Amino acid sequence: MGPRDKVLISAAELAELLRAGDPVTLLDVRWSLQAPDGRQAYLQGHLPGAVYVSLEDELSDPAVTGRGRHPLPTGRNLEAAARRWGVRRGQPVVVYDDWQRAASGRLWWLLTTAGLRDVRILDGGLAAWTAAGGALETGFETGEVSPEPGDVTLLPEDLYDGIRPTLTADEAGDGARSGALALLDARAPERFRGDDEPLDAAAGHIPGAKNLPFTALLAPDGTFLPDDELARLLAERGIGSDDTVGAYCGSGISATVIVAALAAAGRPAALFPGSWSQWSSDPSRPIARGEA
Repeated sequence: MGPRDKVLISAAELAELLRAGDPVTLLDVRWSLQAPDGRQAYLQGHLPGAVYVSLEDELSDPAVTGRGRHPLPTGRNLEAAARRWGVRRGQPVVVYDDWQRAASGRLWWLLTTAGLRDVRILDGGLAAWTAAGGALETGFETGEVSPEPGDVTLLPEDLYDGIRPTLTADEAGDGARSGALALLDARAPERFRGDDEPLDAAAGHIPGAKNLPFTALLAPDGTFLPDDELARLLAERGIGSDDTVGAYCGSGISATVIVAALAAAGRPAALFPGSWSQWSSDPSRPIARGEA
């Protein structure tokens, strides 16, 4: 199994897995900036047996301050949530969403960073499943899927860096400024340039960062671009195969799409979880505006 097959699963591959009767945990994480609560969308139609995951409530910890709009949940809280979802030792997990892979990227990043080995993103998301003829079930009569509790054990958050590297604000800023780190900003170009900032304390970007909108890593059908297309996008930004790469976004969600795309190509990338929402909340930190 190559790097791409360890990160992504196609709708056809998932359908075959389910037809074979192999055990698999399906997690539905519907979320977008415009619709952060995806429960109603889940109830309207989800993959058979899929469990709903709330990004706002279960993949973030709003009680944490000073770490951006979507602070990472603690390892123990994530483990408790994963057990509620029915995640079990040795059983593969497939995660999916219906908006640009951002939410499934966040869930994939959290679970794999916390030590789970077999977690894959449904390439193309819910749309790929229905386009391939996959059936959906609704939950308006039966409610949400309530699986048997899982038994998975996850790593505490202080060990995350040993699995997938993370960046503090200082590490992201110092690395980008010195050139030791190719820091990618996954937000839309207008937010990177500072033309518009609808969510955070200030407009602009971390000095030294380069803009690579996470949506640029997806084909029109929502699937991840092939490796050569990803390499081209990086090369256009002066990033070679030996460069150390980091990624951030608004609050540590959509940047996981960059991390996942690079992992699928066999390249590690560090995530700055607090991202721009953490950086811009500190008035002592420098801000750059414009294209570069």
